[in-house]
Amino acid sequence: MAKRIALVIALLAASPEGRAEKAGLVFESGVELINLNVCVTDGRNRYITDLAEADFTVIEDGVRQKVALFTRRRLDLSLVVMIDTSASMDQKLPVARAAALRLVNALGPADTAEIIQFNERTTVLEGFTSDRAALEQAINATTASGATALYTALYVALKDLARERKAGELRRYAIALLSDGQDTASRVTDDQVLELARRNEVVIYSIRPRAGDVGGGDPKGAGEADYFLSVLGRDTGGQAFFPGSLGELSGVYDRIAEELRSEYSLGYTSSNSSRDGGWRRIGILTPGRGGLQVRHRQGYFAPRGQ
Repeated sequence: MAKRIALVIALLAASPEGRAEKAGLVFESGVELINLNVCVTDGRNRYITDLAEADFTVIEDGVRQKVALFTRRRLDLSLVVMIDTSASMDQKLPVARAAALRLVNALGPADTAEIIQFNERTTVLEGFTSDRAALEQAINATTASGATALYTALYVALKDLARERKAGELRRYAIALLSDGQDTASRVTDDQVLELARRNEVVIYSIRPRAGDVGGGDPKGAGEADYFLSVLGRDTGGQAFFPGSLGELSGVYDRIAEELRSEYSLGYTSSNSSRDGGWRRIGILTPGRGGLQVRHRQGYFAPRGQ
């Protein structure tokens, strides 16, 4: 989503990792900067972290855009860790807690995290903090019971991240969600969640262990859950994981942590000055490096009004 920037971005001091020929990169008040977190992998699913700005081509609705911001430097992160604590997860929580702790312990010193557990209710066990002990205590406090209001929980998490966002701050925002994926109790719809996700600069990673490991469920509902989580990951630049067992959870969380360390940050101001509120589709190519896969959010809603 486009964001107004009214500051000098001091994080991009001249270095091999980012482009800033002057002491900082200045955006005038009112400039709409489209921020993109970009992940690049090769054919063996290994992260590629040595690309330069010139290796990327950014396209919006078929029109090439001029990159205004580029860095390989790891930006600070605000992360929501969401754990499904419905009744079906009762026997699985020890493994889920241990895996979530691995992700929290991989955060940098300036990163913050929020811990949310959800069943038919969404409960923030610990608000955004960099205190690892407090985050660990919150994860270990999770308890299982009740039904699953997945869509409501995601809606709450997206709203929390929107409130956490500070005007003009160059920062990354992400959600790591663990759930059996079948919503049974929400008062919001999957379409409402997707709409809100597309309006936020939030990357969403979801993990849904296969049904045999989380107490079964309706096969049709499981298929719908897989589709929803896959679309959510695709549209936000994240990913959906479907491990065959809970024993694979630690590896999945390690993969998410590695990806968060391997992202590029790109920004541009759109050549389309129309403020019609419409959806604009983004494509990012690496034409000089064949065989690479590039993941990023698929687009944004243009600003509306004068």
